[in-house]
Amino acid sequence: MTIEQIRGRLNEFLGKEVVIKCSLGRNKYEKYNAKIKELYKNVFLVEIKESKIKNEIKSFSYSDVITKTIKIDY
Repeated sequence: MTIEQIRGRLNEFLGKEVVIKCSLGRNKYEKYNAKIKELYKNVFLVEIKESKIKNEIKSFSYSDVITKTIKIDY
């Protein structure tokens, strides 16, 4: 999968709810219910829904998806 393919796939779900599973290493994971907020050339932003911080935004790179550091369930 290439960066362009990932960006195109994420563009289909722009503004919609997704589940992001982020690897922290040593079999530890964080799971977020999030909305894809913006797409840029090398990164994309998501807004975390179930957060104690109002309007928490996290950024991930497309290479995180390629290297399977994060997994996105549409």
